[in-house]
Amino acid sequence: MNPTPPYANLTPDCLLDAVDSLGLRSSGSLLALNSYENRVYQVGIDDAAPLIAKFYRPERWSDAQILEEHAFVAELTALEIPVVGALEIGGQTLHHHAGFAFALFPRRGGRTPELGDPQVLEWLGRFLGRIHAAGRAQPYRVRPALDIASFGEEPVAFLLGGEIIPANLRDAYRTLSAQALDGVRACFIRAGQLETLRLHGDCHASNMLWTDAGPHFVDFDDSRMGPAIQDLWMLLSGERSEQVRQLADILAGYEDFCEFNHRELHLIEALRTLRLIHYSAWLARRWHDPAFPQAFSWFGTPHYWEQQLLLLREQIAQMDEPPLWSA
Repeated sequence: MNPTPPYANLTPDCLLDAVDSLGLRSSGSLLALNSYENRVYQVGIDDAAPLIAKFYRPERWSDAQILEEHAFVAELTALEIPVVGALEIGGQTLHHHAGFAFALFPRRGGRTPELGDPQVLEWLGRFLGRIHAAGRAQPYRVRPALDIASFGEEPVAFLLGGEIIPANLRDAYRTLSAQALDGVRACFIRAGQLETLRLHGDCHASNMLWTDAGPHFVDFDDSRMGPAIQDLWMLLSGERSEQVRQLADILAGYEDFCEFNHRELHLIEALRTLRLIHYSAWLARRWHDPAFPQAFSWFGTPHYWEQQLLLLREQIAQMDEPPLWSA
C-alpha cells in the first residue's frame, strides 16, 4: 500500500489559514514557487508586501533541527551577511498548523549570479568566507553531518534493497557503487583530519540571488556540519583548467575572511560522488509524493540507471586524479 502523500492535506485554504493564524491578513493570492523537498509559496498580504511561506516536509527535520538552522541564519543576519532568514512573529520563527511546521520569510528578488565572471566569484567567495567564519564559532548540536555513511553507504543500501534499479543493472550498480565508495574513502584518507563547521550545505547557483548590491544567500534547509569545500565545489564547472581559475577567484575573496585548508581539495570529487549517489536515493525516497513523478519522469528508467553507471565510472577515475590546486 502506498503511503499517503505528505502534502495531501495542504490545500489552499489550509495554507491561507496557517498564515492568518499568525495574526496576518492574507489577501487570498498564492503563487507556488519552485521547491520539491518542501512546499514554498508567495502569499499576498493585505496592505503589505507579499511574504514567502515555507511548509516543511513532514518527518524530515525535527523542530529542534529547524530551529537550529533558523538560529544560525539569524547569527549571520546579525553580522550583516546577506542571507534570508525566517521572520520572527509572536516571538517565534517556527509555527504549526494542521499538522504542518512552517515559517515565513521576506520576499527577496534577484537573478542567478554570473559564475563565469571572476569578480562575481571573488564576491561570492568573500561572503562564503564570512559565513564559514561564523559557522566555525560553534557546532550544530542536533542537525546531522555530511559524511560517507549518511550520503553514501546508507543511500546505496537503500537503492539496492528496493526494486527501483532494473534487475539487469543491479549487480553492475552494486559493484560500481562499492568501488566509488572505496574511492571516496581514499579521498578522505588523503585529506587527513579536517575541521567541520556549519555550512549552507546546498550552495549552488539557484540558492544565491544576485542584485546590483551583490549576492544574498537563501534556503539553508540542507545546512549541516561538514568541510568548508562542500560550499565551494558546486560553484566550479567546465574543464580542469577552468575550475582551477574559478577556484582561485573564489579563494581570493574567501581567504580575506576565513582560512582555507587546501587539503580539502582532495574531497571535491569525493563530495561530487556522494551527491550523485545521494540524489538517486533522494528521488527514490520521494517517489510517493505526486510532485516527483511529474517533475522527474525520467527517473528509474533503464536509461537513467545506465547513465548513473557511466557517471560512477567517470567519478571513480576522477577520484584517482590529483586534486585541483588554486593558481
